[in-house]
Amino acid sequence: MKNMKTKVQAFGRFLSAMIMPNIGAFIAWGLMAALFIDTGWLPNASLNKMVGPMLTYLLPILIGYTGGKMVGGQKGAVMGAIATVGVILSNPDMTMLMGAMAMGPLAGLVIKLFDKAVEGKIRPGFEMLVNNFSVGILGLIMAIVGYRAMGPIMGAILIVLQAGVQVLVEHGLLPLVSIFVEPAKVLFLNNAINHGIFTPLGAENVKEVGKSIFYMIETNPGPGTGVLLAYWMWSKDKISKTSAPGALIVHLLGGIHEISFPYILMQPLLLLATIGGSMAAMLYNTVFHLGLASPASPGSVFAYVIAAPKGSTLQVFLSVVIASAVSFVIATPIIKFASAKTTLEDAQNQKDRMKAESKGQTSEASEEAAGDQKAVSIDPDREMSADYALKTIDRIVFACDAGMGSSAMGAAVLQKKLRAAGIEDIKVDHASVSEVPANTELLVCHQDLAARAQKSAPQARIITISNFIAAPEYDALVTEIKNAREQAL
Repeated sequence: MKNMKTKVQAFGRFLSAMIMPNIGAFIAWGLMAALFIDTGWLPNASLNKMVGPMLTYLLPILIGYTGGKMVGGQKGAVMGAIATVGVILSNPDMTMLMGAMAMGPLAGLVIKLFDKAVEGKIRPGFEMLVNNFSVGILGLIMAIVGYRAMGPIMGAILIVLQAGVQVLVEHGLLPLVSIFVEPAKVLFLNNAINHGIFTPLGAENVKEVGKSIFYMIETNPGPGTGVLLAYWMWSKDKISKTSAPGALIVHLLGGIHEISFPYILMQPLLLLATIGGSMAAMLYNTVFHLGLASPASPGSVFAYVIAAPKGSTLQVFLSVVIASAVSFVIATPIIKFASAKTTLEDAQNQKDRMKAESKGQTSEASEEAAGDQKAVSIDPDREMSADYALKTIDRIVFACDAGMGSSAMGAAVLQKKLRAAGIEDIKVDHASVSEVPANTELLVCHQDLAARAQKSAPQARIITISNFIAAPEYDALVTEIKNAREQAL
């Protein structure tokens, strides 16, 4: 069972890595549809002509490009884009996002295998010729494969999926999806479902009716909001009670749902609350035929409202309110009368281990990282020539898995602490742990990403944390920088 979960997590991580870098394009297309289609906020027949081509061509090609790059580097990216065109044109009336997710990585794998096969066999002076023509010729072949083989296969799969979804919608069974989605979120299995199925199917809905209920399933912040509210109101544990308001703000307004997971893991019965809240919201959404015009990413109440189609803003907001209220009502007796199965700190560590597993790290590696997190630097020998670098440093990079959610939040917290200490000339950037800038001197990341960070930025001093909001390492780093600069005066 654990092996199966690991495989699903790896699959979801792979799909997420293709979709997440391109979410901005999805949002741009969704907002364009919400504004300029016939029933939009600002109907415009001329600008509406861009909506269809963006969905049919731009989004699949971006995904194919990203998928190819993940497997085969820059050459794989070009191959992925070429091959995706073949898939698109094989079914021009269908949205080939899933086809791009299959064809892009496959094309990247082909060029990767070719490069490995000819490595060391190319005569000096012919490298550019072989590199360029290999991409051109193999790209042509993969485009034909996409057009003749992969396209029809993916078209058939989409027809089956759409038929299954239609049955769920027609029989009012869509709320039952929450039974699987809410536990999957806590287990970090949601990416395989959300990005692998909901996003492509949602895009098809938006193309047809200008909105999609699939964008409202996993991203609704209401279920977690209700749980955090209940902790704030009724928790007998002082730590969880006082930390819940801050977590609530980050969860509801910032859209970073994983901050609520330790609170749920403290008392697993709270899954009933999140499932109940999600089901209530989905029932409401189904009855009133609600949907979003674009993905709500991150799952913030602001993103929810902004993505609402014309005339649905209040109804969409009520979906969050309903989920929060139902979740709060169910969570209240659980928190008031049931004893917690674990402490918040233990639940946080459990969440960290589960997150590490979802990213392909072993539990042993996670535990080793956890053991090292008390040290400000994972490698004291790389503490940048005593205080010299701390005196002159003008940038700190905060890294997380995708480089968008957790790292952006952590970077903002650290930047605020630096400014409060009177240090105005240091900028804190955020980035993916896989794409840390080459000139980075000081890197901050979660303890579970320490090994990846060290591999990605071997030249940098790495500071590991266990809590994105209230990490004591923030204060230690700020104090260290301040002392180093004072000594230099």
